[in-house]
Amino acid sequence: MRLETINLTDIKIEDRFWSKHIHLVKDVILPYQWDIMNDKVPGAESSRCLENFKIAAGRRQGEFYGAVFQDTDIAKWMEAVGYSLSSGRNQELEALADGVVDLLAEAQQPDGYMDTYFIIREPDKKWKDLCEGHELYTAGHMMEAAVAYYNATGKRKFLDCVLKLGDLICETFGPGEGQNHGYPGHQEVEIGLIKLYEATGNRKYLDMAKYFLDIRGLGENYFLKEQKSPDYLHIFPEFEDYDPRYSQSHKPVREQDTAEGHAVRAVYMYCAMADVASAYGDEAMLEACRRLWENITEKRMYITGGIGSSGILERFTTDYDLPNDYNYSETCASIGMALFSLRMANITRESKYADVVELELYNNILAGVALDGKRFFYVNPLEVIPGNCIPRTSREHVKEQRQKWFGVACCPPNIARTLASLGQYIYGTDKDQIYMHLFISGQTCFRMGNSTVSLEVESELPWRGEVSTSLTGVPESGICINFRIPAYARDYTICSGGRQIPYENCRGYASVRVTEDTKLQIRFSIEPVFVRADVKVSSDVGKVAVMRGPLVYCLEEKDNGNNLAALFADTEKGLWEEPSDEFGGIIAVRFQGKKMVSSSRHLYETYEPQYETREIRAIPYAYWNNRGVGEMAVWVKAIIK
Repeated sequence: MRLETINLTDIKIEDRFWSKHIHLVKDVILPYQWDIMNDKVPGAESSRCLENFKIAAGRRQGEFYGAVFQDTDIAKWMEAVGYSLSSGRNQELEALADGVVDLLAEAQQPDGYMDTYFIIREPDKKWKDLCEGHELYTAGHMMEAAVAYYNATGKRKFLDCVLKLGDLICETFGPGEGQNHGYPGHQEVEIGLIKLYEATGNRKYLDMAKYFLDIRGLGENYFLKEQKSPDYLHIFPEFEDYDPRYSQSHKPVREQDTAEGHAVRAVYMYCAMADVASAYGDEAMLEACRRLWENITEKRMYITGGIGSSGILERFTTDYDLPNDYNYSETCASIGMALFSLRMANITRESKYADVVELELYNNILAGVALDGKRFFYVNPLEVIPGNCIPRTSREHVKEQRQKWFGVACCPPNIARTLASLGQYIYGTDKDQIYMHLFISGQTCFRMGNSTVSLEVESELPWRGEVSTSLTGVPESGICINFRIPAYARDYTICSGGRQIPYENCRGYASVRVTEDTKLQIRFSIEPVFVRADVKVSSDVGKVAVMRGPLVYCLEEKDNGNNLAALFADTEKGLWEEPSDEFGGIIAVRFQGKKMVSSSRHLYETYEPQYETREIRAIPYAYWNNRGVGEMAVWVKAIIK
């Protein structure tokens, strides 16, 4: 039976590491993004998503602006608002959001349709361009936003709007005569429909999500057929010579065994597959999820958790093809991978899935936003040389510093909704079982039968492997608490009253049965280590990276001078830690090495290189580019002796 996540209203996070990022959402990110969407930030890319809704609602005259999925900017912002309000009501923010709901309701068509691109620009093309039109993708984000806002506030207006939209989709699509037999070009509505089912209990939304998965990749490819229609609207030039693998429609979903195509589309679909597999007891679907997750994590994922190697089509490529300086590793893709892994952790109760959730959150996702909350990375490279990332080259998608906004701005509001909903990643429950996936300080309560069990956690992660827990309200019948044993943890122990107690290792979780109010301490060692890639990863042969607990580290020019590629690590002399006040307090890592120098006068010539001894400093990858523009590298060459 799948573990249930905890309602965000029942979780209060007070964590030395994470609280500053969560508070940033409420205090800075949401207000900043509101200004962006109202075009009030000088020098930033325009959004005008709210302007589009005003035009669709008849409040203004004008033309549609932006990408076909521009509506999702405000949808993800509203979802983030909902999650933020779950942890504490904010009258000013709620009033802004209520105004948005009124606007969305005005723009919605009488039949429930809600998509400003097609309302304003192409009213006769609705549902006729599923490949490129993103109507279902946009609808899915609206559904997720409405459920989050309803759960936080209890207000139904937004939810009722998207239920009407969901009803329209259920009427429009399906196997019946006269229905549209297509499926989303960009997966997301499946997740939204499942959220509607969870919020209402109406199974038709769950069945609709399953239908979209079941029909995908069957028979003649729907998108190739759709493109032959005279009503088809070509929006994206790159969709010429369309390859169904791009949208994971090349074969039925239960038969897929490698992660293909657009990385965000893929992991959003895998999330829905996991949900449907759990809801219907579909073992074939679940087995496909296992295969796809293994393919990604063992052969197609960066050490930082980034996925999607190619800047062209933002896609997976082939096994072990993981270039560092022109990869894509979109922030949204890592968010999707974290959501997929969380679902798999809750379904299988295997800790390896939660390990990847943690990896994504602490590294590739957190790197997507600056510490001031006002600049963002869409692409997350593992190596940058400023000046090399120039337009119309293989690195044009890579930025040497975070941007104020993007013309395609899916990542910034996605980061906001992820940080605001961090609580959903921490725990899973089932009857008398509590699973702690992540060690994050705070308080929460669990309803178990007729009892309410409270749990208080004080965690020193990611800097030290020390976690204290206090359980109160434990029923006489007892409960079982399961603490994740991280793959990087050494000397893992659980103590009670100063004494070490035994535990059962259940698929990577330390399981302890308690029958009374209890205080438990988890301890394990976290040490910095050199990590090597599989030799089949050609970009990293002969190189090492540094990890400490869940954190991947990187070198920056600020600490080590320029030409980081000339540095070599002496892996035999170990690593040592350096506490620092930077970034609100971190542990940096240092190690011995050498730097190759040359006195050559020509681009190529015969010479014997000289080496200078260097002490090399590394900081957490998530915090790079917060001290100005400069070179960055995750992988460094190792001295061969």
